[in-house]
Amino acid sequence: RRSSDLKSKNVILDGRDIGTVVFPNADLKIFLVADPKERAERRFKELLSKGENISLDDIYENILKRDSLDSTRENSPLKKATDAIEVDTTGKNIEEVKNLILGLYKNKKM
Repeated sequence: RRSSDLKSKNVILDGRDIGTVVFPNADLKIFLVADPKERAERRFKELLSKGENISLDDIYENILKRDSLDSTRENSPLKKATDAIEVDTTGKNIEEVKNLILGLYKNKKM
């Protein structure tokens, strides 16, 4: 869909350049972050539950490498929009993050 098709719609999108390139005028922009070690542990548990065999150290190194590549790429690099709200999910479970984001949304609508 073109962005003009979505102007009157409420949508949730995620991606590297959604708030900076695709929808720079979005009403609410959230930039999710978490400690790389915790992100690696989350991914490790997810892969283990799927029966995959990979080391936690390898996942951690891959996350660091991808973060570096994504944030330094020439086209549409990963960066926080100036008007985005940064939400650090370190130490939070999915329910806590959901509630935090819903609270931001409700406060923005008022």
